[in-house]
Amino acid sequence: MTEQRLETLSDAVSQAHTLIQQNYKNIDPVVGVSRNMRANGFPADVMTIDCLKSGKRIILILHDKQPDTISFQLTYKDADSEGEYQTIPSADVTSQQLYNWISHYFSPLR
Repeated sequence: MTEQRLETLSDAVSQAHTLIQQNYKNIDPVVGVSRNMRANGFPADVMTIDCLKSGKRIILILHDKQPDTISFQLTYKDADSEGEYQTIPSADVTSQQLYNWISHYFSPLR
């Protein structure tokens, strides 16, 4: 189940990434997947979406015990995550939602 959720999220991010590259020449997000939490005994996978120019980062966490939600935080790459993670239903994390987060949060005017 976790692999399928991660694959679904990866597909949505890929679609959003393609549209971002078409519509925003100044934003080139870098996507990464980490299994470090799982390797350290936490049943979760992490996806990061970084903007190298601004140093901003979107963190998405897929918890095995919360299959219907995704935790997320808008933060900075070189800063420790502060504050609470927000949760959103997994079904709402579509390519359009990811596109909206990336375009708004990584925009140089913000």
